[in-house]
Amino acid sequence: MRLLSHTIGIFTNPDKEWEAIRADRHSFLQVYLSHVPILALIPSVAAYIGVTRVGFELGGHLSRLTPNSAAVLAVVMYFAILLGVYLLGEFINWMARSYGVEDDEATRHYEGTALAVFVTTPIFIASLILLYPHVWLAVAVIGLAGIYSVYLIYEGIPILMNMGKERAFLYAGAVITVALVMMVTVMVGSVILWTMGIGPVYQH
Repeated sequence: MRLLSHTIGIFTNPDKEWEAIRADRHSFLQVYLSHVPILALIPSVAAYIGVTRVGFELGGHLSRLTPNSAAVLAVVMYFAILLGVYLLGEFINWMARSYGVEDDEATRHYEGTALAVFVTTPIFIASLILLYPHVWLAVAVIGLAGIYSVYLIYEGIPILMNMGKERAFLYAGAVITVALVMMVTVMVGSVILWTMGIGPVYQH
């Protein structure tokens, strides 16, 4: 429960919450497993309900996916999120060595994983908008959450990694670049899956 309480604090008082997250010094598994499997359900379940029950505009008319098609896509989304957050955390930890972040064996991989988990939390929460999957509304809401996530990266790295502002700024830029590359990779992977037949099937 202590770890889950950080989810609220990261919105209400991020600076203070980053200090608390750093002080916790939990293991990689504790910080990852206590958050990501639960938060990843939000976009997956919301998107499933939205595209099967509410529908979305496509070609000027309302479209819905079949439950089976939507379920497959929701499961793929869920595991892609789990993998994506894990890999982002690992990239952050790997880059930490280049920026002189000191670590110890007991808490190795904690800082990068914690950063990846908590900076993606606003996007997970904002994904509730997928219950009503209007394209531009979803883009606007999730886009604003993404901007807040960028803010959290710049605010969190100096505190979590215990480094100066100038070095932290460069580190944050590298983290954001990696996150963008991963996002593009997911988009390309989605197109490849669609060409293999794992794509949306519309209700008639």
